[in-house]
Amino acid sequence: MARALTEGELLARAQAGDADAYAALVRAHQDIAFRTALLITQNAADAEEAAQDGFVKAWRALGRFREGAPLRPWLLTIVANEARNRRRSAGRRQALTLRIAQAEQPGASAETEALQQQSRGALLDAIARLKSDDRLVLGCRYLLELSEAETAAALGVPAGTVKSRTSRALARLREEVAA
Repeated sequence: MARALTEGELLARAQAGDADAYAALVRAHQDIAFRTALLITQNAADAEEAAQDGFVKAWRALGRFREGAPLRPWLLTIVANEARNRRRSAGRRQALTLRIAQAEQPGASAETEALQQQSRGALLDAIARLKSDDRLVLGCRYLLELSEAETAAALGVPAGTVKSRTSRALARLREEVAA
């Protein structure tokens, strides 16, 4: 029985030109890449294209990838840049659209589910009313569950900036929810 290759082994093979190894890396990171792009573009079709274009650009840039560096932040940075470029060129300023999978709760009443849906909707509406920078940092940190370092890499800002933006964005979100 063959063992599964580690990310480092897949990366080494991909850098040597193994397209199958790179495809395995893409499969491992495609969901988070799409969600990152969706936060920025606020459009599922644009996010899908940004993620795909980001992976193509990453494939072409694999030779410049720093050995020993974490792959995920590097990939997310490329995807985020693609998404920002798409958003800028299209001039989109639509409301934030995130797909949140509703967790099935056995035995939950229809009333409880309706209240949860209403609360979730109110929170998303409050997030949508925030400035773009606030939506992005909160989306990366709490909706995508990225670390501060990964958020910093995805947004192209220092980690300290992520901390301060998160704090300010949470304060503004509290005000929006209270209103």
